[in-house]
Amino acid sequence: MLTIEQAADALAAGTTTARALLEESFAAVAREPLAFMVLHHAAARLAADAQDMLRKAGRPPSRYAGIPVTVKDLLDEAGQVTRAGSVALQNAAPALADALVVARMQAAGLVVMGRTNMVEFAFSGLGVNPHFGTPTSPWDRATGRLPGGSSSGAAVAAADGMGFGGLGSDTGGSCRIPAALCGVVGYKPTASRVPLAGATPLSFSLDSIGPIARSVGCCQVIDGIIADSAAAHAALPLAGLRLAVLRNYVEEGLEDAVANAYAAALSRLAALGARLTDIRIAEIEVLPGVNATGGFAASEAWTWHHDLIDRAGEHYDPRILKRIRRGEGMSAENYIALLAARRNLIAAVAPQTAGFDAVLAPTCPLTPPAIAAIEDEREYNRINTALLRNTTVFNFLDRCSISIPCQRPGEAPVGLMLTGEHGGDGRLFAVAAAVEAALA
Repeated sequence: MLTIEQAADALAAGTTTARALLEESFAAVAREPLAFMVLHHAAARLAADAQDMLRKAGRPPSRYAGIPVTVKDLLDEAGQVTRAGSVALQNAAPALADALVVARMQAAGLVVMGRTNMVEFAFSGLGVNPHFGTPTSPWDRATGRLPGGSSSGAAVAAADGMGFGGLGSDTGGSCRIPAALCGVVGYKPTASRVPLAGATPLSFSLDSIGPIARSVGCCQVIDGIIADSAAAHAALPLAGLRLAVLRNYVEEGLEDAVANAYAAALSRLAALGARLTDIRIAEIEVLPGVNATGGFAASEAWTWHHDLIDRAGEHYDPRILKRIRRGEGMSAENYIALLAARRNLIAAVAPQTAGFDAVLAPTCPLTPPAIAAIEDEREYNRINTALLRNTTVFNFLDRCSISIPCQRPGEAPVGLMLTGEHGGDGRLFAVAAAVEAALA
């Protein structure tokens, strides 16, 4: 499959058209139709044809005009109902305007081919949606394995060639987890870089909007468009990069396949000249206790949802409803203490990682579990907690973070997570590109 840059080159050279790229993307949907909530067949074809005409006239709005992409179902598109993966919103009024990130993609000439499936209201790392169906990870479809969440459809679409990438959201790992379980790249930006206007919120303290695509470079292109700031940085050689290997908390309970792929990736990076240093960050061990009352996600979700729950609570997935309702019992004292804990943790960790180009960790401790496994309530909660554990650390610390595949061909997908400093997005993309090339 082509990268975004390769597709842009082909469009510029006239060896393909926007319409041809779109038709190939639509044809790929047959691999896993549940990746989408809505496909914009007619509108996307008109948009692709328009971009082809503009390019023929020498007036494409950007180098990437005509490339098909996807948007997660929690982002507004003018004239579309934003259901956020829930039947509780299926009778809501259509959006009057595009979310700002969608508008920026449209302005660049990207063609939105459809709205991708997701966990209801983005409140789980599993990727399950009992209302509209659960798309499967591309790995071992005969078994039917979890795609990761909450941006499940965006990751499946990227992996299966349904467009060249798409927008997800990441509150506790919702871009990076599905990327890891589907074998693609998922990016969580420094939250303040990308506007949230027009996105259904989960937690306004933690929400961020980022891309999921097939390469680091593809994610960087999309991120630059939606942030209205090409987070460019000079290309970096791998040799000499200072990479911190986080050894506590994130390595507990690794599945053998994850541990082996992760260890092999670290060995490869060291052999090619990266300077790896083991570190331990004792402060992050307190995170389960800090979030024991529900954390930012439950308290802030309850603030947004309580009126909707009064009107349509019977339409919620009971497991999602239960998680949101945890916020009902949080007191102002709990919330203020949570704010203080976050502030203190950010201040304590910053000097420990400042001397490194990135912090490394496994994205998830598990390879994609079977969907059948989470029918049991205890397994649902155990697997969800496990998948979210590592990624949530860096949402809480307000960092930029990326997951790239590190498994060998033919093996179960495993994500290698690289995390940069707050605001260090350009540098992190450059480091991730060097690491990606080394592991290719």
